[in-house]
Parts: sequence; C-alpha cells; structure tokens
Amino acid sequence: MRAYERLTERFHRRSAISGAVAMLQWDRAAMMPAGGASARAEQVAVLETLAHGLIADPAVAEDLAAAEGEDLAAAERADLREMRHAWVHAAAVPSDLVAALARAGAACEMAWRAARAAADFPAVLPGLSALLALVREEAAATAEALGVSPYDALLDAYEPGGKSAEIDAVFADLAAFLPGFLDEVLAVQAARPAPLPLTGKFPVAAQRAFVRTVMTAMGFDFAHGRLDESAHPFCGGIADDVRLTTRYAEADAFTGIFGVIHETGHALYERGLPEAWRGLPAGEARGMSVHESQSLTMEMQAGRGRAFLSWLAPAMAAAFGGTGPAWAVENFVALAQTVERGFIRVEADEVTYPAHVILRYRLERAMIAGDLALADLPGAWDEGMRELLGVAPPDDALGCLQDIHWYDGAWGYFPTYTLGAMTAAQLFAAAKAAEPGLEAALARGDFSPLLGWMRTNVHAHGSLLETPELLTRATGAPLSAEAFKAHLRARYVEGA
Repeated sequence: MRAYERLTERFHRRSAISGAVAMLQWDRAAMMPAGGASARAEQVAVLETLAHGLIADPAVAEDLAAAEGEDLAAAERADLREMRHAWVHAAAVPSDLVAALARAGAACEMAWRAARAAADFPAVLPGLSALLALVREEAAATAEALGVSPYDALLDAYEPGGKSAEIDAVFADLAAFLPGFLDEVLAVQAARPAPLPLTGKFPVAAQRAFVRTVMTAMGFDFAHGRLDESAHPFCGGIADDVRLTTRYAEADAFTGIFGVIHETGHALYERGLPEAWRGLPAGEARGMSVHESQSLTMEMQAGRGRAFLSWLAPAMAAAFGGTGPAWAVENFVALAQTVERGFIRVEADEVTYPAHVILRYRLERAMIAGDLALADLPGAWDEGMRELLGVAPPDDALGCLQDIHWYDGAWGYFPTYTLGAMTAAQLFAAAKAAEPGLEAALARGDFSPLLGWMRTNVHAHGSLLETPELLTRATGAPLSAEAFKAHLRARYVEGA
C-alpha cells in the first residue's frame, strides 16, 4: 500500500469520528436536556481525542514524507497539502489539551446559555477564564509549529494561510470608509418616508412552515438535512446529513426567515462539496471566509435584493394573511434594506455589520495577547460599540454575551465574517455577469441559476484549490474590498 493510500484510510476514519462529534454537538444545542451536559462533554472529549490521535500519530509524519515522493495526480497532491496542514495543527497540541479544551468548551457553553438569558456576564466568567487559559496554550503550541503569532495560529484553523497583518489592512480600509458612508446612508434614509412595520404576530408554527418553502426554493434537500431551533443559529452535521438551526420571534418574522436563508447558504455549500473527495481534507470546505461568503451571498446579496424580495413579499403575505401597503414589494425592500446602529451582530444590516466584526476581532486579539482582562470585557465592548457604531448595549445579553463563539472555544473565527462579506460581493457580481437571467430567476423565487454557478465555481472545488486561487478563478481577481464597497454604494445610495 502506498503511503498516500495509508493516509487516506486514516483521514477517512478521522472524518467519521468528526462527523459523529458534529452530530453530538448539534444535539447538545438543539435537543439535549440540560442534565445531559456533563455526559455529553465527556463523549465529545473522548471522540475528539481519538480523532486528534489519528492525525497526531508520528506515523503520519513518516507517511506524509513518503507520499511526497510518490507519483500522485494533481488533485491527490492538493489533498496531501491539506493533510499536511491538518497534521501540523494536530501534532502541535498534546492529546490531554485536546480533551481539556473539549470539556471546558462544553461546560462554558452551558454556562453561557444561562448567563445570556439572565444578562449576567459574571456568571460565565469562571468558565470562560478556564477555557481561555486552555485556548492560549493551544495558540502558543500551534504558533511555534507554524512560525506565526498565537492569534494567527488560531486564525489559521478557520482561515488557512490567513494573517492578521493582512486583515488589519483590509479592516483599516473599511474602518476609514464605513463611518462616513454610514452617515451618508442614514441621511438618504431620513429623506424618504419610513418603512411601514409588519404589524401583528407571526406564530412560530407558521414561520416553520414558511421557511421550509423558502429553503426548498433555494435548493435545500430535506432528504439530507433538517431544520431545528437553538439559542444561536448555526449549520452543522455532515455533508450527507446537514443540520441547521435558527431562532424565531413572533413579533418579527424577518429574524427567523433571514436567519434560515443565511444558514441554508452554509448548508448548500456543504451539500455541494465534491462527493469523490468525501471524508478527505480535499473534500472539505475551503476555510470560513468562503463558507461565510456562501451564507452571505444567499442572505444579503440575493436575499435582501429587490429581485428576491419581489417574490418574498407576496409569498409572505399569502402565508401570514398580510394585507395593505406594508406588504407591498417596495415596503419590503425598504424594510430589508434598512440601515441602523443596532446592538446585535446577527441582525445587523450590511453597512454596520463589518463594525460588529471589527470590534470582536480587536477584542479577541487583545484577550489572547493578555492585553485585555476578561473581567474588563463588558466595559471594553461598550466602549468599542460607542466608537464604531455610536451606541452601547443596555445589558450584556445585547453586548458581550450575544455570540456563542468565545464561550464554546471558537477564537480566531470572527474576522472571517467580514472577509466572507467581501468574498460574497465579489462572487455575486461574477455570477450575475455569467448568468444574465439570474435576477429574473430570483424574482420568481428560483435560486437555481445562482446555486448552479456556485456549485461549478466554488462548491465543486472543495479544498482542492487554495482560497486565493479559488476566488481568482471564479471572479478573475484576488479578494479586495472594492466589490463590497461598490455593492454597498449601489444598493444604499445610488439605488435608494
């Protein structure tokens, strides 16, 4: 057996274990009773240690070196590249730390749920302190192996090859652009009549039924996935069994609907990954900026565009019995494209969203470096919100407790959201240029031209291409903020 074949067998086993972990984590968030938390934490810790051990095994290093000298096809060499990336991360971290991180993350997440409901940050502080200490250990060990800073080592797990120096430059560009642009957009909005609210209640049962209609229109296959509810919306599971969650508000149907559109974008990407490479690194999603681009293309670029809203307005009116001017397409456009200085990232508009991400990026870098004490996080959060958005949350539930990421151990993830928004703008512009009937199809509630283009140009490549090459092939240019800024100007100023 060739060394590469031995590696593929090993990575297939790791994939099966990781898939089981993903299902257990979905169940913990969506179904598990609170009393099962300790047992579930132990199950996940054991399985993650097993998966880690498969890749950290010294035999992997030997097989990687041997496989480099074998006669491999180009795609196999790409797979080998991704195997080496996974091995560097695994080999750098001892197995007892992997287990400790899994247990601490599970415990902290459960504490976060209660703390968020009570807007009580001190209640989660002990668990978060223990978790952050372990995350710093992981960052230091991986940083030494990669030859990068501790923060960049964490970032690399979500955005392979990503560097904070590059993100700093992009975010500085946006931080310089957005405040003045936000003022301009708000002035344009103030000069026209305010949109009419969709009054009344939207029963959760009716919302559940309607979002299934939307998901079907987007191309979601319910034979290979399901939708449930959780405190924080997410997409998990595996490619053949994708698990989505959302949350609903009876007074605001848009929250649940657009949350589902966002998570369905993630799910469609997972389902579209190359089946021939299933279970191997080359068949996995290409980093979180690409993943977020898929959700944001569906939610923001397409979902909040005039074309799709011209289908959504009458469809919602029929589903919820809506009548009158509030249900007109133009009012839906005004509602879906309203810009405001809000507290909640997942409910933020496209213009203010990057500010939410920049804040989290700054704070998590400071916490990893030890420049910001955890006890000072709520105050630093409020100060940052005032600086970037001119508002401060009334409590920690609307502030530093709103996102699950830090509390379940996902440090280094946040910048990929704005990188994803930029990538989404660039991809959507390319898709429209390549598919002239795309907007007309969206106006019929038909996502197939958009999904088909993404399947060919993004999904089918998995991780066979590195991110810069993937984007350049798909759009003809490397990532920049220009397409994103042009999109914002066109939608919120020039087209207003």
